[in-house]
Amino acid sequence: MIALFSGVLFLLAGCKKTDPTPVPQPVVTSEYIKTYDLQKLNQILNGELEFFLAYSTMHFADFQGQFATPKYPVKLYRVTYPSVVPELGIPTIASGLVAIPETGLDSMPVMSYQHGTVFEKDYCPSVPDSSMETKLMIAQFASQGYIVIGADYFGLGVSDLPNSYLIERSSEQACVDMLYAAQKVLKDQNIKQGSLFLHGWSQGGYTNMAFLRTLETLNVPVTAASTASAPADAFSVIDRWINNPQPGDAPFLPACLSNFLFSMEYYNNLPGLAASAINADYYQAAKDFYQWNMDFPAFFGKTTPMVREYLKPEFMTTGNLGNTTFWRILENYQVYRWRCHTPLRMYYGGADEVVPVYLATLPAAYQQEIGCTNIVALPAGLNADHRATYIYSLIHAKPWFDGFLK
Repeated sequence: MIALFSGVLFLLAGCKKTDPTPVPQPVVTSEYIKTYDLQKLNQILNGELEFFLAYSTMHFADFQGQFATPKYPVKLYRVTYPSVVPELGIPTIASGLVAIPETGLDSMPVMSYQHGTVFEKDYCPSVPDSSMETKLMIAQFASQGYIVIGADYFGLGVSDLPNSYLIERSSEQACVDMLYAAQKVLKDQNIKQGSLFLHGWSQGGYTNMAFLRTLETLNVPVTAASTASAPADAFSVIDRWINNPQPGDAPFLPACLSNFLFSMEYYNNLPGLAASAINADYYQAAKDFYQWNMDFPAFFGKTTPMVREYLKPEFMTTGNLGNTTFWRILENYQVYRWRCHTPLRMYYGGADEVVPVYLATLPAAYQQEIGCTNIVALPAGLNADHRATYIYSLIHAKPWFDGFLK
């Protein structure tokens, strides 16, 4: 079970009445970053978007003019808050973003965004200038009157932990505690939270599903949710990357898999996992990359874009039966096998180089098979790759969400 602001409770538990100096209680803090004015917001949806899609299968011209025209400047705040690492039972401090549109209203809907894979520690919501996906959320939703919030997963932003890449319980813990931290920030500014919406892309699509399941467990109302390119079954996605490589697979898949192995090693207490899995020729580069001591271009230059060359044959063989500790844990890293009652749209791309169509549509098919009619998978187009699917989801999810506010 998720523990709200559990980092505070954990620290206080170790503070005896006889201690001469009380242990300081972690608190939620917010720091004003800057304001995105209308000129900046329009720039994001034009020149910056064009650059973001420069190497995509779909380009700026395919989406030009389809975003909502920004209406409100947006104030950006970096938030820090106490949390806990569920896998390890240790307290921590995490960070995130609260983006508040200048509407003059005292109540606004909230959009919680779960971000995708990043290869730099500061490419996260609390450093919005370094996160194009976050800027797009601000431009598409916050500029239209939605408060946009987003957690930096553990290991990103201000966190001093290792990268918690795709670690299920830690990721959802960060998001739940960020939601409550954001509510405190809004309360301090005399703003009421309206309807709650969720969206997530790629890694964030996975996290979004875990987060949604947890909120439903906690009876926290979610008006509607959406994902883009969500790898909701981690075992199946990695199995596909290893055993059925395709010509169009993204060259950064080894980087994703490498970071996941290191994060699983730390957060699930599996010492030696990464070394047992990664080809010895690439291990040091992999470790440096995971620890933020090497950027992706350098990592790419020292390794290989082929997953089957990156991993040791004996490790890949263990996945055939899935009977080692790593694979058994991974079997439970699915975030779609519950009866979801929140309206949910899952966008997928026909040319996605990261999450294949079958795996991107599997959660909706499963939910429909067990009688849930409020979940649907929607195509972003046969030519939509990973980034194009995200852009398509932003354009088409917004009017759908708007419909719940009328």
